[in-house]
Amino acid sequence: MIMLLFCLKKFPIKKLIFFWKKQNPAHRNIETFLRNCGPLQVRRYSFSEVKKMTNSFKEKLGQGGFGSVYKGKLHDGSLIAVKVLNESKTTNGEDFINEVATISRTSHVNIVSLLGFCFDGAKKALIYEFLVNGSLEKFVFDENSIENDYNLDWETYYQISLGIARGLEYLHRGCNTRILHFDIKPHNILLDAEFVPKISDFGLAKICSRQESLSSMLGPRGTIGYIAPEIFSRNFGVISYKSDVYSYGMMVLEIVGGRQNVNVQDNNTSEIYFPHWVYRRLELDEEVSLKRISDEEDKRKVKKMIIVSLWCVQADPANRPTMSKVIEMLEGSVDSLQVPPSPFLSSSSTSLSAEFSSSTFL
Repeated sequence: MIMLLFCLKKFPIKKLIFFWKKQNPAHRNIETFLRNCGPLQVRRYSFSEVKKMTNSFKEKLGQGGFGSVYKGKLHDGSLIAVKVLNESKTTNGEDFINEVATISRTSHVNIVSLLGFCFDGAKKALIYEFLVNGSLEKFVFDENSIENDYNLDWETYYQISLGIARGLEYLHRGCNTRILHFDIKPHNILLDAEFVPKISDFGLAKICSRQESLSSMLGPRGTIGYIAPEIFSRNFGVISYKSDVYSYGMMVLEIVGGRQNVNVQDNNTSEIYFPHWVYRRLELDEEVSLKRISDEEDKRKVKKMIIVSLWCVQADPANRPTMSKVIEMLEGSVDSLQVPPSPFLSSSSTSLSAEFSSSTFL
């Protein structure tokens, strides 16, 4: 107590606040952003309000490297999902700023709605609409999905793939400034009660003009298995919105295969490049999906999703379609689709991306 009184006498409150802010550059960055970006369309809440919304964080929906997600309710009764960010994962505040800056600029049926945020000292939280069916991940990777409620029919998987494509097209072309997501994967796709997909988690996103180059972007961004080759090696091309196209293609291949691309093994138990594995089976007209294909219509949808995805994961970004073209191909006839060249990356691509695993944002 004596020491505290001495400090208060020695350092007036204003100086202590200045000292505290000086030691917290992330807090300073966030406050500067909030001050300079002008009025936001989403509300800022105190942490005490967040605590009340979630009934003292009673019901946890999930947890990841970013922090934890809790179920809550607004004053009007609307259900919400509150993502409380770990301080250790937000050292410079960039991921928090990215989420607020990008999602607050969007309004699209296939983009998750940000309803508010909290920045209260060291406490940071993001408040989203609650989506009852959770993430796409459990409907793709659950080994028992055929027997349980997580099994979806191929029409639903096709509509989910089409909805995600429309959301990405909006981010790339429908906003005043282009938004690149950089972390498209099943974990970051949320599903509402009608299984309408919504792109979420913009912590790694970048806002850029349509002419702006991202070739100077420092460090890999994304999750191993979904990172476009040009992100970890500029020899493949420049970083652009086509990097999201690659991630999208890999994700849809996983939807078809019902498995994660980084775990696929051939008969010799040696790891091979997932798109090459799919391409080989397409050539041989072999079954790709673990999920049952019941009729010819299902078969056409699956083949269409495979061909479009293989175009999306071409190693050269110039050979990948835009998301507008992806939508056109998905909505068109499978007979009009040209099979793309075989993906020429091999198992070395997996080891190359793994080389950067220590610096990627998982």
